Amino acid sequence: MKNLEYINLPGNMELFAKQVVEGFITGMHKSPYHGFSVEFAEHRLYNTGESIKHIDWKLFGRTDKLFVKRYEEETNLRCQLVIDASSSMYYPNFEAPTLEKPNKLLFAIYASAVMMNLLKRQRDAVGLSVFSDKLDVHTPNRTTQRHNRLLYHELESLLEDDALKNSKQTESNAALHQISELLHKRSLVMVFTDFINSNTSLEKQFEAYKHLKYNKHEVVLFYLAETKIELDLNFDNKPYKFIDVESREEVKLNPNQYKEEYQKQAKNYLKELRLKCLQYKIDLVEVDVNMGFDKVLNSYLLKRQKML
Repeated sequence: MKNLEYINLPGNMELFAKQVVEGFITGMHKSPYHGFSVEFAEHRLYNTGESIKHIDWKLFGRTDKLFVKRYEEETNLRCQLVIDASSSMYYPNFEAPTLEKPNKLLFAIYASAVMMNLLKRQRDAVGLSVFSDKLDVHTPNRTTQRHNRLLYHELESLLEDDALKNSKQTESNAALHQISELLHKRSLVMVFTDFINSNTSLEKQFEAYKHLKYNKHEVVLFYLAETKIELDLNFDNKPYKFIDVESREEVKLNPNQYKEEYQKQAKNYLKELRLKCLQYKIDLVEVDVNMGFDKVLNSYLLKRQKML
């Protein structure tokens, strides 16, 4: 997966994330950002030549003197971005995904980059965790520019992995249990995953999410899917050879013959996933990877307002 269109220029991911967030904010009728990340501390006299942005005009009306509001910057929230980087996340575009035709992993990577930009604007602390069959990457949540550059580097390095050459199975339980113990302060944990795990039942997978909740973390689960092929099974009426990129098992069949039963099972699985999230008070956000990042940003803002 090298030489991809969207990483031709150094720093392009960060620039893209900035543009997405700026467009998102511009498109909102009333920005929910104002006042979130700063608290009023005191007044001081206005110095000639500085910006008039923070002048307290009401106080000027009472005193006939120019005073500037001083603010105390604080980190209001800690956020841990967690990416499932197992081989199933490379579906449906394994060799040359683009932002126009993404796979689930590419969407998770760029969604995380977009979230990092928004968190930076809010002066919220952000960390990154990446797992497949083990916890591959974990950084604490911090606010520094140096830390953010490190996170962008980790995200960009994920784009260079080749799922076809380096098969990686899913083992979310061990990784999420580790993350639960490594996060020492209450955090918002945002997990990007397709929830495909052939070796572990849904009940078992939720043991790790229960651990996160037990440790007082809030959880938003982004369930990533590709609607046209993965969910609707929109294939031509002919035999195909399907390969499980995690187990390497192969099967040859005509998907149209199994479409009805496949969709029935997929619907039941999603219903069970929704019930589990409701049971354990986990926010479930169902995301079509072809539909952009607004749903991710909105979900974060709604959750943030409830937590502050």
